[in-house]
Amino acid sequence: MHYCSNNRPGSPALCSPPSGGWWGWTEVNSLAFATLAMAIGGLGTSLLLMVGIVVAVGLCRRLTRRQLRAHQRLYTFFLEMFSTFQICACTNELCMLGTVDPEPHTALTLTYGFSVLHGLTLTGSTCNPCGALQPMWGGGMSVGMAGLKITAQFVAAVLARMFMRFIWSLEMTEPHFGAFSQGCGNPMQTTEVQAFCIELLFSVVFQLTVLRVESVNPKYRVHLIALLITMLVYAGGNLTGAIFNPALAFSLHPNCFYEKFLSYSLVYWIAPSLGTILVAFIWDEILPRIS
Repeated sequence: MHYCSNNRPGSPALCSPPSGGWWGWTEVNSLAFATLAMAIGGLGTSLLLMVGIVVAVGLCRRLTRRQLRAHQRLYTFFLEMFSTFQICACTNELCMLGTVDPEPHTALTLTYGFSVLHGLTLTGSTCNPCGALQPMWGGGMSVGMAGLKITAQFVAAVLARMFMRFIWSLEMTEPHFGAFSQGCGNPMQTTEVQAFCIELLFSVVFQLTVLRVESVNPKYRVHLIALLITMLVYAGGNLTGAIFNPALAFSLHPNCFYEKFLSYSLVYWIAPSLGTILVAFIWDEILPRIS
């Protein structure tokens, strides 16, 4: 600690330099300001990138509605593909911002903000294979249509990963340095059994909430869903990533699926899908009998 001397009321404190002299003092402050500037600059560049993705996807969705509405299957496929691409690409970039201070507040704030943005801009799309399984189980969607949506979602997951790898290879900002060459990031920081249970539980909570708030005003519903996602990420993000979306998990961790396919498919594909089917069974079969 450096004590201040010769202070007058209402005047700035005049502090003595550290033992290294004014050169060391300036050097330390320059390093601190440089680090802060890099963090802010990196965050700003990433935000511009993600906003650009949202705008581009919005234009593609509008073009799809104008040109392909008469072709129902193509219309559904491309609308779902573009929407899932937005979520996967933005989430890939958000993962790159995990090193930005302060942690975890920055990441959680961005998670909430972009969850709201996705909810407002991607109306009519599920962007999650589990979101197609639930209505299919209840008879509200044909098997063929559900399969078409799930295919579009996984195509989008692959395209989003390829696109982000290209962006990262340009190294436009500090968090991108070295991201292109990263292998499996090992998102599972617990046992496979615990990870399976976490993703299963989070999928059940998420899908039940989505069904429960269907009657809520859309402008409030989007914030409720975003808040839930942020809470789940806070609760389990350090253990499994709290993804509960098979397509998104594949986009975020393709190398992990390649190296440990059985483990990762069980945790990130089977667990959330099983949770969704469980919710659909409870919602359609058990609750009506109780009420």
